[in-house]
Amino acid sequence: MTTDAMAKTTNLTIGIIGGGQLGRMLAMAAARLNHRTIVLEPQADCPAAQVCNDQIVAAYDDATALAELASRCDVVTYEFENVPVTAAEKLSLSVPVPPPAKALSASQDRLTEKRFLNNCGIPTADFRAVDSQEELEAALAAFGGKGVLKTRRMGYDGKGQRLFRGGEDAAGAFAALGGVPLILESFVAFEREISLIAARFQDGTVTCYDPAENVHLNGILHTSTVPAALSDAAKALAVQSAEKLLAALDYVGVIGIEFFVLPDGSLVANEMAPRVHNTGHWTEAACVISQFEQHIRAVSGLNPGSTERHSDCIMTNLIGDDINNVPVWLSKKDCLVHLYGKTEARPGRKMGHVTQLLHTGKA
Repeated sequence: MTTDAMAKTTNLTIGIIGGGQLGRMLAMAAARLNHRTIVLEPQADCPAAQVCNDQIVAAYDDATALAELASRCDVVTYEFENVPVTAAEKLSLSVPVPPPAKALSASQDRLTEKRFLNNCGIPTADFRAVDSQEELEAALAAFGGKGVLKTRRMGYDGKGQRLFRGGEDAAGAFAALGGVPLILESFVAFEREISLIAARFQDGTVTCYDPAENVHLNGILHTSTVPAALSDAAKALAVQSAEKLLAALDYVGVIGIEFFVLPDGSLVANEMAPRVHNTGHWTEAACVISQFEQHIRAVSGLNPGSTERHSDCIMTNLIGDDINNVPVWLSKKDCLVHLYGKTEARPGRKMGHVTQLLHTGKA
């Protein structure tokens, strides 16, 4: 390969919008491939600031900061999906911004997201738009009084939700969630939750990691176990769904797609995240190429890395005071500990994760 050809895919300056733990791990993966990273994040002491080359301390929609980021970077990506779509669109006029802005707009609103998935031929729970207390009561009546009421925008880790199991008084529920646009999703009688981490490259190549089986506690991911208890047919369906979705978005980069597995083995999509994903953290311990490196490879025009898994594993999130258990995890065999550089352990705050390799053949 000539020096000129190499220059196009290595030694790039990559902008990352968002400075949390995902941005931190993207910056670490980028550095191993000789890329520099500049993070745009309003919090000066963010996790990514400790490992990137530079930080622009500004709001995500700050026009001056975005212009500076565009002028200093060869490519700009992001670590969370609530980047303002207008900011991504404006940036993309002067610098490549993968994944594309339409992936952001499709995922930022739960109603738009469900409709987009359905239009790709991917089944979801039944749903109704809820823009008033009257619409809520009509939607609940249609679903037999049961369902999950969610804010259409900005909800994550179980925030902005209310569960209706049947028989509850729904009075005031619309106002209680802020009087903002909501969505009522029907209950899905699922047996387990899985997710698929996939990546699409600039030439349209799609790679998928093995699906993970996920357990949530209090609305926050607790563990991801690989392999998932999943039939070959269901696994193939998850991969097909990812391929359809990625092609429809003309996507470049890593995406996380969550599914419910029904008793008959069929899949129903729950949500998509146009970024690296908590349920893919296991890849850094059980695969040669992690989801973070795969994303950096995709956005910088490098070849796809292998998604093969060399070990079974279980990834456990360290939430809040779980950080106090780090010495115990460090004493275990075949256990990768990854901490996020956060100084304050608050309830519900992701402080790090650990991945234990299983069946490694060692005593």
